[in-house]
Amino acid sequence: MKTLNLGASGLVVPVIAVGCMRINTIDRAAADAFVKTALDLGAVFFDNADVYGDGSCEEIFAAALGRTKRENIFIQTKCGIRKDAAFDFSRDHIVRSAENSLKRLRTDYMDVLLLHRPDLLMEPEEVAEAFGMLQASGKVRYFGVSNQNPGQIELLKKYVKQPLVANQLQFSIAHAGMLSEGLHVNMLDNAAVNRSGGILDYCRLHDITIQPWSPFQYGFFEGVFLGSPKYPELNAKIDEIAKKYHVNSTTIAMAWILRHPAGMQPVTGTMNPQRLSDCVKAAEITLTRDEWYAIYLAAGNILP
Repeated sequence: MKTLNLGASGLVVPVIAVGCMRINTIDRAAADAFVKTALDLGAVFFDNADVYGDGSCEEIFAAALGRTKRENIFIQTKCGIRKDAAFDFSRDHIVRSAENSLKRLRTDYMDVLLLHRPDLLMEPEEVAEAFGMLQASGKVRYFGVSNQNPGQIELLKKYVKQPLVANQLQFSIAHAGMLSEGLHVNMLDNAAVNRSGGILDYCRLHDITIQPWSPFQYGFFEGVFLGSPKYPELNAKIDEIAKKYHVNSTTIAMAWILRHPAGMQPVTGTMNPQRLSDCVKAAEITLTRDEWYAIYLAAGNILP
């Protein structure tokens, strides 16, 4: 498995992160087999969140790990979304959530803790206190965010002493607005609307690794574009390129993300061992510039 440097953390991690959001949808035997497959593939960076399955996903994942040596894997989890449909970045909630996750994950420390989406009532001083307490106690090594724009991150950085090493953002071939807004600078079309605040370039400038979530989805959980009748040209182009590389469409769709020089670490969502293997194969493929742009255009994007 190819690796990358996770932000400014110093951690050298696999280029593919294994998402565990749906691990509570399969039985124990299947969960054990899935995690074993990930370990065998070298996909040893696992992404969780306290809100996934109301904590059950962390528990199932930990049980599936069994006696795997802790130092051989990376565990990332997220906090900040409450099950009563609110967001909470208060000091007490962050610390309590992290400690509860540690218990469910059966570990003494987390490699990375992310703030899960923005909290409109965030007081950055409290976040700084929470991060300081968790790091000083050895419970969390590094910190990051998800779905945050440059202004929100800058506000946090004014108070938080620790580097923010990752930002999880929705990104795929069919959800590539943060690319298009940069391509259509000074244009008057819809693609020129800067919805992200320039988050792609911001993260590159500040050594923050982008972790794309829903790498095969279009819209907001509207569906998967692979095989979808909504994207006939895209699927035809992906299938054509997949045939050339003797892989399937899943591998090429993931390779398209990995080809971007930002050095992103996409987070898978599948619980299918074979599909996870297909995702991991993408690390072995480097699409040509022509192939990358052909896929981008086939998704309905336009060049100015």
